[in-house]
Amino acid sequence: MLVKWEAGLMAYTVAHKLIADHRLEGEMQPGAEIGLRIDQTLTQDATGTLAMQEFEAMGLARVRTELSAQYVDHNLLQVDFKNADDHLFLRSAARKFGLWFSPPGNGVSHPVHMQRFGAPGKTLLGSDSHTCAAGSLGMLAIGAGGLEVAMAMAGEPFYLKMPQIMGVCLTGKLPDWVSAKDVILEMLRRHGVAGGVGKIIEYYGPGLAELSAMDRHVIANMGAELGATTTVFPSDEQTRRFLRQQGREAEWRPLQADAGADYDVHETIDLAAIEPLIALPSSPGNVVPVREVAGRPIYQSYLGSSANPGLRDFGIAANMVAERQIAPGVSFDINPTSRQLLDSLIKFDLLSALLAAGARLHQTGCNGCIGMGQAPATGRISLRTVPRNFPGRSGTEEDAVYLCSPETAAASALTGVITDPRTLDRVYPRFVEPERLASAADVLQPPEEDGAAVELQKGPNIRGLPALEPLQDEIGGPVLLKAGDDVSTDEIMPAGVQVLALRSNIEAISRFAFSRLDESYYERAMEYQRHGSLIVAGNNYGQGSSREHAAVCPAYLGVRAVLAKSFARIHWQNLINFGVLPLQFRNPEDWQRIGQGDVLEIKGIHEALRQGDELRANNRTRDEVYLLRHSLSERQIEVLMHGSLINYVRHKHAA
Repeated sequence: MLVKWEAGLMAYTVAHKLIADHRLEGEMQPGAEIGLRIDQTLTQDATGTLAMQEFEAMGLARVRTELSAQYVDHNLLQVDFKNADDHLFLRSAARKFGLWFSPPGNGVSHPVHMQRFGAPGKTLLGSDSHTCAAGSLGMLAIGAGGLEVAMAMAGEPFYLKMPQIMGVCLTGKLPDWVSAKDVILEMLRRHGVAGGVGKIIEYYGPGLAELSAMDRHVIANMGAELGATTTVFPSDEQTRRFLRQQGREAEWRPLQADAGADYDVHETIDLAAIEPLIALPSSPGNVVPVREVAGRPIYQSYLGSSANPGLRDFGIAANMVAERQIAPGVSFDINPTSRQLLDSLIKFDLLSALLAAGARLHQTGCNGCIGMGQAPATGRISLRTVPRNFPGRSGTEEDAVYLCSPETAAASALTGVITDPRTLDRVYPRFVEPERLASAADVLQPPEEDGAAVELQKGPNIRGLPALEPLQDEIGGPVLLKAGDDVSTDEIMPAGVQVLALRSNIEAISRFAFSRLDESYYERAMEYQRHGSLIVAGNNYGQGSSREHAAVCPAYLGVRAVLAKSFARIHWQNLINFGVLPLQFRNPEDWQRIGQGDVLEIKGIHEALRQGDELRANNRTRDEVYLLRHSLSERQIEVLMHGSLINYVRHKHAA
């Protein structure tokens, strides 16, 4: 089918139009590696410090994209010098290399980028897994590791395996008390956290007509929780209205699927049939109707984050709590997602309603979503409109985080228990966004015309990248950790105040590697740092964040290979970028036969990778053999042979 598309004989989906317009290498066949031209890049401070160090290592004077932007939105708490020093480093790097800079307090990267720079038909690569939110504007927006973003900043293509296109036809109209968050929770209820792996999700159909651009942002954002490569919406009148609200209507262009365009996978959702939904601890895929868990007492109700960043999401909650009081003992946390949104809440008299009801106002940023403050009490229920509820991500080890819509969060804040908003004794207070949003004082700093004289400001916590050696032909060592299914990057490399402040210091932050799974891991790993060790895991290993530290730190600690039933896309690529060999079991049942502490060896790796032959892992402890496979491209094999993507690119340019 796609071959005919290549020849122009069949209709194109929106996703295929975007890919075809930016394809530099490869064929549009599912599973084949393609290289794409990247128009824009996005980096944030939790991943950007490493990305800027990687860009610096390339020796280039200036970014080569149409537009690159650096945001400070994660590590906002300045309890000592570390975060503040990193903010200075990122600002100096933006000035030196020609990026836009969004300082602390300006807002979460995804809605701010959408407001200021998002444009239909463009590609965006970001070192944040929720970069896919920009698909709401008809962009091809993909999350990746910081090193790949640094490569895109250098003008290099972005490589990925050509995904399948999953078409989701939306029909009907959302009923009262149900909103966009419930749509994406319905997708997660149906497909789970790995249902989108290897796919681009494209929404279409008559149900789109009343979903605003920010409603689409909510849905596209949490496509990352489905494991999807990205999410794509058409660019239509709703897109045009959003850009008009931002004073950027001239940048609008229509972008629709051709009549008769077909999809590799089909799905249909009747919006009228959706009810309020909620994801239970501790996975975004653990979704049930709110009515099934109604009545459970709550400690916290949290509104905001990149997953629900629009004025409508705050406005509906403000209308619901107006002239009422939050239940005693409930912390109703309000996290404005941008300065523009905060200004609009003030201008349209919404903030006063929230505060009068008893809400707590926090600075614009990611905050509690990434475990940067607002941690709930031990074991108490926290309702959040954030995208993830992985164990301990909130900053509380024994947390109980539920994911829900603004309607459910506000209703529950009023009653003190999980509440289906449809049961409130009142008419649905529908919120209609204004035709023009408030324009906050603009603190975005544009690129300097010539940054050659700018000196990078590196505090004492910013250390150089670790040296990585070429892939050995024989790998051997103990299995230092055996993990189950759906291990997230939060469990591989935790977030939170204590850990994120060390993101510029690989040696220091590595002490926390796998600490949520095994507190003894670091000490045991250091014993084998020089000789090497392995990790064994189940399905969907490395789901969640794009943070490279989940690959860099294990590599620094001596992990030579990860054997898993399957991998999440971004983490799989990050392992390759930092010289760790990702292999899959040919027989998934072999996972059960390996014990933590078993000593494995894999020989003849170089020839097996290049010849496409299967690899064999010998378990010296149990005298067993396991067959392994890989899905590496020729380019990725060469990256591994050189020990890292940086080593490979240096060699390529030297030649």
